Amino acid sequence: MSMATTNDITELRSHLFETLRALKDKDKPLEIERARAVSDVAQTIINTVKVEVDFVKATGAKGSGFIPLAAPDTTVVAERPGVRVTQHRLKG
Repeated sequence: MSMATTNDITELRSHLFETLRALKDKDKPLEIERARAVSDVAQTIINTVKVEVDFVKATGAKGSGFIPLAAPDTTVVAERPGVRVTQHRLKG
């Protein structure tokens, strides 16, 4: 697995999908024990982020950067009398 410098949710997902691909590799599969270790570390990271989210809620802080802050891009995709469908995307 590659060494990362961003340490954010995108990088965590990248490592987890990399681990999944390695597990599925028929020629040289990743050992289950090693994959489990990756999963355990990922869960620990997720648990610390949950604490950060609680801290942000309690204090109004801006966050830690693990989940990038971005304004949503809002687009009305359909509109009829009494009904509006709005699509929200985070800008990254």
